[in-house]
Amino acid sequence: MKKKTSWQEKLADSKDLPRVEKIDEKKSKRWGTGTFVIPAPIEVDEIMRKVPKGKLITINEIRQILAKKHNATIGCPITTGIFSWIAANAADEMEKEGKKNITPYWRTLKTGGILNEKYPGGLENLKKRLEAEGHTIIRKGKSKYFMVKDFEKVIVKI
Repeated sequence: MKKKTSWQEKLADSKDLPRVEKIDEKKSKRWGTGTFVIPAPIEVDEIMRKVPKGKLITINEIRQILAKKHNATIGCPITTGIFSWIAANAADEMEKEGKKNITPYWRTLKTGGILNEKYPGGLENLKKRLEAEGHTIIRKGKSKYFMVKDFEKVIVKI
């Protein structure tokens, strides 16, 4: 039986990435025209690691940083989201191994300052970590989503 790939191994496996591709006709309906970068997982993790305590970043900011770095029109929204999730799970795995220098994944939010419930430990873990860093977590309207109040004021510029 094959050994299960760890999150840290997934994070380190860049395959043939990063790669810049032309936005085809099908994708242009959502993404416009130009090019998009499919980042390597470790690139997403490197950006997430740079977010200091008290500051935040969203997936869209990460995508903009990647697009600029690779001279692309946009960063791929699908792979950037998936790779942030891999980075978060790799950090959780490292923390469980007793490592202290982990990626602060709880500081990476979805669009609109929304907490990513798919990150390790779910909403409770994220709320606890963010509140410990001085952020206020509120429900977004009547939805099931939670967000960081006034998150725009603490978005980091990388």
